[in-house]
Amino acid sequence: MLKQFVSLALLAVSFNSAAAWQLQNNSSKVSFVSIKKDTIGEVHHFKTLSGSIADNGDFSVEIDLTSVETNIPIRNERMQSMLFNTKSFAKLSLNAKVNKELAQLTDGTSNVFSVPATLSLNGVEKSLTIDVFAARTNNDSLLVTAMSPIIINASDFNLDAGVAALQKVAGLPNIARAVPVTFVLHFTQ
Repeated sequence: MLKQFVSLALLAVSFNSAAAWQLQNNSSKVSFVSIKKDTIGEVHHFKTLSGSIADNGDFSVEIDLTSVETNIPIRNERMQSMLFNTKSFAKLSLNAKVNKELAQLTDGTSNVFSVPATLSLNGVEKSLTIDVFAARTNNDSLLVTAMSPIIINASDFNLDAGVAALQKVAGLPNIARAVPVTFVLHFTQ
């Protein structure tokens, strides 16, 4: 999830800028879809994001996993404790390095980029490439969004036991182990 976010933000960074880019939490969003009983899909998101793009092209985004919002308080609590294990791993992080080619965005321009990134979740790191659309809306505003959903597989991050625990406590016959994630990240200088 965060990998996609990081990739998008990295695309728009300018190596010649005087100040680093900061993620704006109130105008950014990371969403994911859970599917239960094979046919019921529900959209969720995280309320607290942070991140930056440094002058040297280092990109980082963090998601506070305790800020998961499913619109059902008990489900939020269960996801925090049973799935994400927030007592041990409270944050998800996405890190990348911006290519110089991506830094060529100027005011009012946009482009599509593929960005290699590293996603850290539940104590596991995984490399991935994220296709993003980045738009430099003016001198101090950058939007980065996923060109397509990023699929996060529970087994890649040792989350299968957590999904099974949620399934059992909710009395569900199944919960999908592959989750599509989308994001819109807004950075300002």
